[in-house]
Amino acid sequence: MMLAQRVKSLEEVSKKIPGRLAVEGKYDGERIQAHKNKDGRISLFSRGLDNVSKQFPDLIKHLEKGIKGKEYVAELEVLAINEKGEHQPFQLLMQRRRKYDVKEYIKKIPIQAKMFELLFWEGKSYINEAYSVRYDKLKEIVKDGKHVKLSERILTENVEEVNLFFHKMLDEKFEGIIIKALDGEYQAGTRGWNWIKWKKEYVKELSDTFDLVVVGAFHGRGRRAGVYGALLCAAYNKKKDLFETVCKLGTGLTDEMLEELPEKFAKYIVDKKPARVEVKKEMIPDVWFEPKLVVEVLAAEITKSPFHTCASGLALRFPRFLHFREKKAEEATTSKEVAEMI
Repeated sequence: MMLAQRVKSLEEVSKKIPGRLAVEGKYDGERIQAHKNKDGRISLFSRGLDNVSKQFPDLIKHLEKGIKGKEYVAELEVLAINEKGEHQPFQLLMQRRRKYDVKEYIKKIPIQAKMFELLFWEGKSYINEAYSVRYDKLKEIVKDGKHVKLSERILTENVEEVNLFFHKMLDEKFEGIIIKALDGEYQAGTRGWNWIKWKKEYVKELSDTFDLVVVGAFHGRGRRAGVYGALLCAAYNKKKDLFETVCKLGTGLTDEMLEELPEKFAKYIVDKKPARVEVKKEMIPDVWFEPKLVVEVLAAEITKSPFHTCASGLALRFPRFLHFREKKAEEATTSKEVAEMI
């Protein structure tokens, strides 16, 4: 099976895979390659090429119903789920790797296949085809249901969107993400740069959190259309009595929270920029707020930025919302404190 490379930071991804990217969920399950022969028999192979068909007879039945075609080779991650279809820990799935009492554990621990690769279908090899071609064909032949689903995926060339999707996967208790080159071939047995993995343990975040003041909001796009997609946050310059912008905050806000934000901020909306807010033209929000509400934020690092005003140009890299704080705006993290953390 093809393997993925690693990077030290998400910023490196664009150097290894220029342009638009496919970003898929990386799951806490068992990777399996499914082979359906001309006689209609499906065999399952582990990452180590062991035949695990006897451990997952129910997966074979799900694939018979969930994938069109008389002959194929496809890859998937098998996950344990509960009766509601919610994903369960890897340790629970490992109870399915047994020779005895298989029928009992099929009932006890149901499973779901997350389909992400197609290598062969109806007499044609797809290994040397571009990933985009392989995935389009896979999407065409997979019947999406409770037990067989396509992997979660976005297409983007924006590293902030990659990070947003990464944290969404973490919120759903997955391992992280796999970043793929749209024009990349499937490199069997190789740890190539057509795939890059990014997991929680690779992320080096600051240990301290920041209490920031929300001074504006940006309208959401795509999945977040109709609600605020991100918040403009600021640190407090105590000496000047100003609120200086330090980040755009979108990661960590669930869909439910985003729906509630317009009502939560309604009474703080103002027609123009508040006098005590200092902002660059590149960061003008769609909606202005009186600087009243405070949020706690975690970030990967502090960087220099020409787009923010905190301490003459500092910004939080990959900020993540934790929760709202019950404190006054003037009690927020100061610009001086941000500068001292570099």
